[in-house]
Amino acid sequence: MAIKDWHQDERPREKLLQKGAESLSDSEILAIFLRTGTKDQSAIELARGLIEKFGSLAQLLAAPSEAVMACHGIGMAKYAQILASLEMGKRYLASQVKQAPTLNDSQLVKDYLTTQLRPLNREVFAVLFLTNQLTLIQYEVLFTGGISSCSVCVREVLRCALKYGASQLIIAHNHPSTSATASQADLEITRSLAKACQLVDMTLIDHIIVGQDGTLSLQETGKMP
Repeated sequence: MAIKDWHQDERPREKLLQKGAESLSDSEILAIFLRTGTKDQSAIELARGLIEKFGSLAQLLAAPSEAVMACHGIGMAKYAQILASLEMGKRYLASQVKQAPTLNDSQLVKDYLTTQLRPLNREVFAVLFLTNQLTLIQYEVLFTGGISSCSVCVREVLRCALKYGASQLIIAHNHPSTSATASQADLEITRSLAKACQLVDMTLIDHIIVGQDGTLSLQETGKMP
């Protein structure tokens, strides 16, 4: 049954407009993009089954296309709608970050980095290059590693910062298959880069780690040098 044929109180679109997007569950939000279910399942039942199969909405969005389209009821059109919803969210946050007069909103920064890094299946190291007023100059992925590690060259980070004329940096990396916790290696590279920044009159503001279960800010947890 299509969503338009449901009782009005059960339609996620009407619920979104009346009560706000935050009132919807993950399966209800996904159902809006799927639009229809199958002969045996409603759109919400199909959405709930997908989320349960992959473990979470984030893991569904990060899953390989073959795995998602192998699921009953998901063809090329529905998968394209799922990808479009993900890309729309990424572009919205990217525009928010670029247009912000100052990036002093830590939640906005974490949300933006989450959309950029969580879908990746390899560990990467990225940098937000900022002005002294915390305006974004450039976001760039500098290093790409394997599933569980990524080598970082402090000299290359500084070279790029000087190229962009940045005076403030926020660094970030992802944990593709583990939680958002800071390892000893993460803390050491943070200390090394913070010291190097001081030598060239720059400031390392934060190191953000994006894991499968959340996002960790070393600044907010008091672990920055």
